[in-house]
Amino acid sequence: MDLKLSPAEEAFRAEVRAFLDANLTEHLRRGAQATPTVFAEPDLGREWQRILHEKGWLGYHWPVEHGGTGWTPVQRYIFEKECALSSAPGLPVLGLKLLAPVLWTFGSPEQKAHYLPRILSAEDFWCQGFSEPGAGSDLASLKTVARREGDRYIVNGSKIWTTQAHFADHIFCLVRTDPSVKPQAGISFLLVDMRQPGVSVRPIIGLAGDQEVNAVFLDDVEVPASDLVGKEGEGWRIAKFLLENERGGSCHAPMLIASLLRVREDAANEPSDDGGTLLRDPAFARELARLEQSVLALEMTELRILAEVAQGRPPGPQTSLVKMLASTLRQEVDALAMRAYGYAGLQLATHRPLYGQDCEAPVGSKAAQVAAPAYLNSRAWTIFGGSNEIQMNIIARTVLNL
Repeated sequence: MDLKLSPAEEAFRAEVRAFLDANLTEHLRRGAQATPTVFAEPDLGREWQRILHEKGWLGYHWPVEHGGTGWTPVQRYIFEKECALSSAPGLPVLGLKLLAPVLWTFGSPEQKAHYLPRILSAEDFWCQGFSEPGAGSDLASLKTVARREGDRYIVNGSKIWTTQAHFADHIFCLVRTDPSVKPQAGISFLLVDMRQPGVSVRPIIGLAGDQEVNAVFLDDVEVPASDLVGKEGEGWRIAKFLLENERGGSCHAPMLIASLLRVREDAANEPSDDGGTLLRDPAFARELARLEQSVLALEMTELRILAEVAQGRPPGPQTSLVKMLASTLRQEVDALAMRAYGYAGLQLATHRPLYGQDCEAPVGSKAAQVAAPAYLNSRAWTIFGGSNEIQMNIIARTVLNL
C-alpha cells in the first residue's frame, strides 16, 4: 500500500486547510478544546454542521445521490485529520453517520426523501435507542414492545444510556414486534418522534458531572407504520449493519494524534521536579513516545482498512479491532494529560459547558481544567458501542475462527 499522498490529494489537503482557516472561528475552536465529552454540545456541533452544509461538505460519508461529496476514503480521512488538528467541533454523528446509512440502505423512498435532507439541514436532531436496563451488551434480550394496531404501532418500554436524548427531537429504536420467535428474529427498527405525549427523558449524571446520557421512557407512544425501517423482524440485521458503521464509520487516530500533540506542547511548558520541563522528564517522555507510536500504528491500521474500502470491500470485523484499540488508547491519552497538568489537572468543574461567559475560571490553564472531566468521561469508551469484551469475542469468532 502506497501511503504517500498523490498530488491531487495534497491539493485537496491544502483546500481543506484553507477552508478551515477561513471558516473555523476561534469561538468554535475554543469551544471544542473545552469540551470534555465524546459528543459536542449541540450549539457548537450544529453551528459547525450548518457551515459545512452550506459548503456542501457535510455529507462527506454519504453517497452523491443523497447529498454526499463523492470523496474517496483517503479524502475523507484527510478531512477528518485536518479537522482534528484544527480543533473543529464534533458533528451530530447519530443522525449523520449512523442513521443516515441505515435509511439509504434499508429505508423506503418516502423515508429517504423526508428524513435525509432534514438530517443534513439539522432540522432533526436524533438520538439512539438501543440499550435497555436489562439489555446492554446482550442487546437481543431487549423488552421494549411495539404492538401493531392498524396503521400505527403502540410502543411501551424504556431505553438507557441514550446520548443527548435531552436535546433530541427524534430517536431511532430497536423494539420487539414478535415475542413468539427467537429473540433476534422478533426485533424491528422504528423511527420515533419524541415531541409527543408518552415520551419522557430522565438525566443520568456521569462521574464528571456531565449530563451526556439519559434514560428514555416510552408509554403508549404512537408511531406511524410508515416509520418502520425495513420489514418487521429485520431490526437485528439493521442493528448489526449500524453497529459496524458505528465502530468503523470514522477514523479514531486523527483525534488521538491531535490530543497527543496538545499534550506534547503543554508538557514543553510544564515544570518538572528537577527544574526543567515535563517534556524532558524521562518517565513522562517515555510514556508519551509509547502512546505516539501506538496511535501511529492505529493510524496505519485505519489506512489499510480505507484501502480495502477504496477497492469496494466492506470494512468487516476489523472495525472491532480498531474500536477496541482506539478505546484503550483514548483512556491512556487522557490519563497522560491528567499527569501532565499535575495538581491543576485534579480540578473538577461540573458546570457545563466549560466555554462561554458563564463557565468557571480555570486553575492554571483551560487545558488543565478540561483534563479531569475528559479523563472521567473517557472511562465509557471501553463500554459504549460494544464493550472491549464484546469486541474480543467478535475478533475471536470472525477473524481468528476460534
